[in-house]
Amino acid sequence: MLIVNFLLTWLIAAISLLITAYIVPGFQFDSFGTAAVAALILGLVNAFVRPVIFIFTLPLTIVTLGLFLFVINAFMLWFVGILTPGFIITGFIPALLASIILTIVSTILGLLVRNPAL
Repeated sequence: MLIVNFLLTWLIAAISLLITAYIVPGFQFDSFGTAAVAALILGLVNAFVRPVIFIFTLPLTIVTLGLFLFVINAFMLWFVGILTPGFIITGFIPALLASIILTIVSTILGLLVRNPAL
């Protein structure tokens, strides 16, 4: 069951990245395979790098009432874009917009998949 949940989460992340690439100009993938690799790398970056950055920026996050988390997410996406061949982010603004859209899209897809009655 754990493997199924991991694969489902990974698939939702890859599809969310592709939908975000369709919506946000300057945020693009070569193929679904590239999006799948980027989703895997993004998961690893969010698991290991993001918590460290979050702790260092906690005062700023508190002052901005959590809005600075979108900036942290944008930097994580930008970093994954550097690490993943075929994943192109043309600047910080597309990364910031993508972090907002990606949060919305992945939340909606996650709710739809985990609760199909919606």
